[in-house]
Amino acid sequence: MLIPFWQLYQQYNLNISGILHIGAHECEELKDYVRFNINPLQIYWIEAQQNKVDQMKLKNIPNIYQAIIDDVDDKEIHFNISNNGQSSSILEFGTHLIHHPQVHFTQQIKGKTKRLDTLIEENNIPIEHLNFMNLDIQGVELRALKSMEKYLHHINYIYTEVNSDYVYKDCNLVGEIDGYLSPFGFTRVATKMAGNAGWGDAFYIKTK
Repeated sequence: MLIPFWQLYQQYNLNISGILHIGAHECEELKDYVRFNINPLQIYWIEAQQNKVDQMKLKNIPNIYQAIIDDVDDKEIHFNISNNGQSSSILEFGTHLIHHPQVHFTQQIKGKTKRLDTLIEENNIPIEHLNFMNLDIQGVELRALKSMEKYLHHINYIYTEVNSDYVYKDCNLVGEIDGYLSPFGFTRVATKMAGNAGWGDAFYIKTK
């Protein structure tokens, strides 16, 4: 997280009842969440890579699900695995190749996509108790939000990776996320970009 969780928690006096974290990777943020007395049982993790999910289960991480999130169900895709792990995506690299030439895709895994609302309903995830979202899924964050639009009224806080350039081909830009979330009462209150690399993190609060 480019914007430290503790900073957001303290600056905006966050009142978090539970967390939906999409793009779990190795659950690196868990230590930050529990530092502020968020019960691990109230954190629900979603990760596209089955091997990462299996690793986290071996570490006794509860509530972790494997799913390749998109705005449609059951679309057959090739999920691109990067050599650094964290840049893996359903999208191809765009300007990422320029700014991070040391990162490349090493393999592709066949899979099917799933909408967030479908995943929530199939697994009885208590979305009504999860008011903080964290999205880090390499360019398809807006698609993920759209895929659970009917549940956005439960969400008060959204922390998400954003792009100011086409870091991934056909990725959504930060202005598009602003425009989509505004009618739901969300305002972007914090943004931190990773230098001139065209990506960063943003934090939205439901203000109305």
